[in-house]
Amino acid sequence: MKQIENIQEEVDRIFNSLPPERRYLILFLHRVQQKLGYIPEEALLRSAEYFSASPAEVYGVVTFYSGFRLRPSCQHEIVICQGTACHVRGAQAIKEELSRILEITPGEANSGKNIALRTVNCLGCCALAPVVVVDGEYQARVNLKDLKKIVEKFSKKSR
Repeated sequence: MKQIENIQEEVDRIFNSLPPERRYLILFLHRVQQKLGYIPEEALLRSAEYFSASPAEVYGVVTFYSGFRLRPSCQHEIVICQGTACHVRGAQAIKEELSRILEITPGEANSGKNIALRTVNCLGCCALAPVVVVDGEYQARVNLKDLKKIVEKFSKKSR
């Protein structure tokens, strides 16, 4: 029960810092995720009311942008771009190899290693393809040989 109260308190603080104009919806969602690590259903529903939007519209915004999360994530997250440029330059092989190394498929988390793996349709940096994002840090022109270093890098952060 205390966790729900904390979420409500945080959401209220963020509401108090923004006018109830629809143009502030994305800023609100960013602030909620920055504070809580994800966007809980409570915040989604209350933001719809606050910004005079339907819950479906808010959900559409949250699911359209790959940076938003509806569930808490692990300590570490690896995101693999699957856009056209990345796909053509080997993103599929990178995804398969990372799945093998981490023993999870995209969309899953390995709680023992405290890491989540996911894919996105495009990160918008096609000139750097293929791109992998590790804990928010973009890795450009990734190839299969780079994956061992990438996994070691976040493993060191966990210690």
